[in-house]
Amino acid sequence: MKLILSMLFFCFSLSGIAQIEIPRTNNTGGILKLEPEEKGSGFPILRREESSEENKYLREKPKKLDFRETPHNMKTAGDAIKEKWTADKEAKNISKEDQYLGDFKTKGKFVELYARDHQFVDGDQVNVYVNGKFIERVVLGGSFHPILVTLESGFNNIEFEAINQGSSGPNTAQLKVIEENGNLVVAKEWNLLTGARASLIVVKE
Repeated sequence: MKLILSMLFFCFSLSGIAQIEIPRTNNTGGILKLEPEEKGSGFPILRREESSEENKYLREKPKKLDFRETPHNMKTAGDAIKEKWTADKEAKNISKEDQYLGDFKTKGKFVELYARDHQFVDGDQVNVYVNGKFIERVVLGGSFHPILVTLESGFNNIEFEAINQGSSGPNTAQLKVIEENGNLVVAKEWNLLTGARASLIVVKE
C-alpha cells in the first residue's frame, strides 16, 4: 500500500513541474530578452528590449523648421526688398548744395507739380516757393502730392526747400512737372540736406 501511494505522489509531482512555463506577453512594442539570472534568484529575469528605431526617436530632438532658410545662408528676395526700403541712399557732398532741376518754356497759364518720396518714406518735408513767395508745406509720402502753380508772364522760379531729413537722411524726392496741355516736361529727383533747395525755372511765353 505504501508503495502505491509513493508512486502516485511521484506522478503528481512530475505533472506539476511539467506545467511551469515561461511567462508570455502580448506587448508588440518590444522584445522580451532573457538575461542571465542574478545571484539569489532561482529564475531568469525577463527585460523589455527597445528596438533601434524606438531608441533613435527617443534620443533625437525634432529639428526646428525655418522656412526662410536658404542654401549657403543667401538672402531671399524678400530680404533684398526689405533692405532697399529701410534706408535712404547715403548722403553725398552734392546733397549739401542747392540743386538746379532745369528750365523750360510754356504757353500755358499753369503747371502741375507732383512730388513724392521715392525712397524710404520717413517723414521728409519741403516748403514750396514761387518767385520767393511761400506756397505750401508738403509732407512727402509714397504717392505723388499735387501742387498747382499759376504762372506769371516771363520767368517763374519754383523752389523746394528741405525742412528736414526725416528719420533717414537725406531729404529725397521724385518730381514731375506737367504742362496745362498734359505734357510731361520735367522728371527729376533731389537729395537734399536740411536747408538746401532744389529749383527749376518755368518761362511763360
